[in-house]
Amino acid sequence: MPVPSSAPTEHQLLRDTVRHKIHAAIMDGTLEPGERLNDDELIAWLGVSRTPIREALSQLARAGLIEMAPNRYTRVTTPKAEEVVEAMQTLGVLFGGVVRLAVPRLTAPTRKKILAQLDRTITELDAHDVPAVNHDALSVFGLYVDACGNENLQRVCRDTTDGLAFRLRLPNLDELIDWDQMTADFRRLRDATESGDNIAAELATEAIHLLPGEKRHRSS
Repeated sequence: MPVPSSAPTEHQLLRDTVRHKIHAAIMDGTLEPGERLNDDELIAWLGVSRTPIREALSQLARAGLIEMAPNRYTRVTTPKAEEVVEAMQTLGVLFGGVVRLAVPRLTAPTRKKILAQLDRTITELDAHDVPAVNHDALSVFGLYVDACGNENLQRVCRDTTDGLAFRLRLPNLDELIDWDQMTADFRRLRDATESGDNIAAELATEAIHLLPGEKRHRSS
């Protein structure tokens, strides 16, 4: 049977454009955690009607970047200390698999780019530059996502990782977790990526993100 095909409608394109603009404003700090989002102000800013704005906000809420309570508020998510471990572990489950798939597939230029980004992140970890680590660590794992070769996993990561990573944007993150251990685990990830050992790279990634079981591996 013939399968109908259709191009995106103007409405869908508007919704996606709105979502990208609000997403970018949240991730770059233009819209701050806890900031309320008013429909009329968004309409004035974005120059579109209320419907694509509300649909875009609903998508961003599913991604974890927006909090919505009907007839009460729509606001940018506020990171909370008690959510740090769960957010990191969820990222670890996703990124561990990504890294395991990606490392054997890395071309020399991509490996060089990832190692340079890891070096930058390790320098920022040593300096306890929390905002820079939040930005650059997510970027480096994004490079592994791009290289992993699994479209389904890439789609899941791109739909969810920004919302999870946003929950780690706490100024005292280095006081909430074992920062020195995470720095050491990033060095292990760098070494494993350079040598092409995808299992060691996966374990280092999971350790970075506080997944249990690494101690057993180390003692075996």
